[in-house]
Amino acid sequence: MAKATIPNELHERARKVAEEEGYSSIDEFIAHAMEDALKRKETDRAEQQVADQLRGLGYIE
Repeated sequence: MAKATIPNELHERARKVAEEEGYSSIDEFIAHAMEDALKRKETDRAEQQVADQLRGLGYIE
């Protein structure tokens, strides 16, 4: 498993939220948060590609 270094303050905030939300570990919470962020980014990118294609076809300005 890969490891990442994050600032202590961010780690502490993540630990508190993980505990409050019932995650089994901070690693589980961070993985879930990263997955959500990546899905949002991928969705944004896909939506932008569709908009660019529609714009190229003249359907939207």
